[in-house]
Amino acid sequence: MRAGERRPTLADVAAEAGVSVALVSIVMRGAPGAGATTRQQVLEVARRLGYQPDSRARLLRSGESRLLGVVFAVRHPFHDDVLTGLYDAADRAGYELTLSAVTPRRDERTAFAGLLQDRCAALILLGPLAPTADLAALAERLPVVVMFRAVRHRAVDVVRTDDARGLHLAVDHLVALGHRRIAHVDGARWVAAGERRRGYQDAMRRHGLEDLIRVIPGGSGEEDGARAARLLLDDPPTAVTTFNDLSATGLLDGLRRGGLDVPGDISVVGYDDSSFSRLAHIDLTTVAQDIDAMSTLAVTRAIERIAGTPVAHRETVIPPHLVVRGTTGPPPMR
Repeated sequence: MRAGERRPTLADVAAEAGVSVALVSIVMRGAPGAGATTRQQVLEVARRLGYQPDSRARLLRSGESRLLGVVFAVRHPFHDDVLTGLYDAADRAGYELTLSAVTPRRDERTAFAGLLQDRCAALILLGPLAPTADLAALAERLPVVVMFRAVRHRAVDVVRTDDARGLHLAVDHLVALGHRRIAHVDGARWVAAGERRRGYQDAMRRHGLEDLIRVIPGGSGEEDGARAARLLLDDPPTAVTTFNDLSATGLLDGLRRGGLDVPGDISVVGYDDSSFSRLAHIDLTTVAQDIDAMSTLAVTRAIERIAGTPVAHRETVIPPHLVVRGTTGPPPMR
């Protein structure tokens, strides 16, 4: 690598190889979870880019940890987008990330324990579901930064989106197009679901549409959106806001299978602006979270806590913005 040239990151290798950042991390650590062909492909891309994976071993041998542990959920594609931002931010700060995944058979406590064994200097948790008391106990051992969830405890730092504001933007957009019968597919008990639901309800009331508030049971996955579509088909509204983009894709498929045109018969708004929502066949109008800003803030806050730097505000709330694409339009003429 020539002087002044940026050191390749895991995100660079992932982009070049066409795989997720999490999968590249698995390959570089020699952990199980990657097929032989994929592993060979990733290693070849890393070699070609000049990626050098392990400053980690050197740091651990020296007794100095510049490792930031990240807990994420493999079922959320949005988390993969966030990991890319975190890798870039950590690289700029001279830190490394080590990942610990939550899967259907691996819970959060196990994911936390794995990172404690890695001697991380701080943890960044993406939308954890653990009780506040558990997060506070973890923060007694090392700095903890939570992303995408409000946590009311002085020991836990928070970087999150103004989720209620995001639904205000979605409803305002739909009302401006002429919609009144606007439903919301809920996120059940998932992180931020309550804030997004309240944001939808508050925005409907502000527009004088309180009698038309309609919350449909949902969740965080495509199957939840598909199930919500079946509930809506008997009496479809003219527009729907959803808990997240993954739920929105299931909803879109279910509505179209039910004979409704999007956006001709019904408009749909997602939440997150996940990378797949930009694909031509999805083209989802959605509420975008500022991943780059939030990732930089999370890494910066973790490093400040490691250094013992005084922090003025424990929680930082970033405003979202609306991205208008092809799934929203005026209501049908009836």
